[in-house]
Amino acid sequence: MARYFNVSAACKPELHYMVDFTDRLKQIRSMVDAWQYFTINRARQYGKTMTLRALGRFLKEDYLVISLDFQKEMSAAKFCNEHARQCLRSHF
Repeated sequence: MARYFNVSAACKPELHYMVDFTDRLKQIRSMVDAWQYFTINRARQYGKTMTLRALGRFLKEDYLVISLDFQKEMSAAKFCNEHARQCLRSHF
């Protein structure tokens, strides 16, 4: 099956035409290695999710990659509160 341009869902390299993210992933990797913060902030359909998924695959050899979804406000608050509790327990 020939590849095509996908504009409606997550892109798959074997099915869809894709931009080469290698240089961008290397740049983000250097920030991760240096413990630096970074943001991925663009409008809809600019490849934010695709970039994060590609980054997860790019880092999985050397890092434990965990994907979290904070689309529901309560789940984000619950996660943050529990994480803060565990940090306080282990620190004091």
